[in-house]
Amino acid sequence: MASTEAELQDLVSRLDREGRKKGLEINMGKTKCMAMAGEQCNTKVQDIRIEQVDTFVYLGSLATEDAECSNEIRVRIARGHGVGADLVKLWKCHNIKLPTKLKLMKTLIWPVMMYGCESWTINKRNADRIKAFEIKCIRKILRISWTEKRTNEWVLETAGAERSLLESIKRRKMSYFGHIMRKHGDCLEKEIMQGTVPGARAGGRPRKRWMDNMGEWSGLSTEKLLRGTEDRSGWKRIVYNATNPRTEDG
Repeated sequence: MASTEAELQDLVSRLDREGRKKGLEINMGKTKCMAMAGEQCNTKVQDIRIEQVDTFVYLGSLATEDAECSNEIRVRIARGHGVGADLVKLWKCHNIKLPTKLKLMKTLIWPVMMYGCESWTINKRNADRIKAFEIKCIRKILRISWTEKRTNEWVLETAGAERSLLESIKRRKMSYFGHIMRKHGDCLEKEIMQGTVPGARAGGRPRKRWMDNMGEWSGLSTEKLLRGTEDRSGWKRIVYNATNPRTEDG
């Protein structure tokens, strides 16, 4: 990773030079480069230009040049549905009780769908996608077709379940934030979370930022969030209150 094209070229050249000393070569077919905000990148290895892409799968997560996570969320949802499709025999089995099937859903499907969710920025559209995914999984377990015109509330009541997938994602993201903020010394993740981008922003409505979720879910300002993470027990209470909202009677 580099902040300028020249810096990236220097890193790649050093990697290639030191690798060749050990008999290693960079595989140009598997090596890609990506620049943020649509910038052009002319990084080369032995006078061969590295292919520039706008999306790249790294450690199982989809990175994009515009830092938008909506496509990544759609990919994770699709993979979750894929796991659910492989478990159709379990959903049809009458010897397995419904509560057990729901536990299997949370154990086998949700981890696949939530992989890397700590890095997501959750806006309203993404939140709606996550909620719809959870309901669709429960409908498959109950074997309820969309043509039956059953409401989501009816599905949840029949299954004896409550919505909890989005809250689980919030809990993981807030716990990760507290863990990073408590780190001492230089920390790249902390710099990314607290950093700002120089220059004027583009016109129009600003995009929701990763840190915006922390403020919305906790109801705290950035300053209070940073102070709150210093106390591990206190931060756990903040996370619990944010992910387990109380409903008022009436």
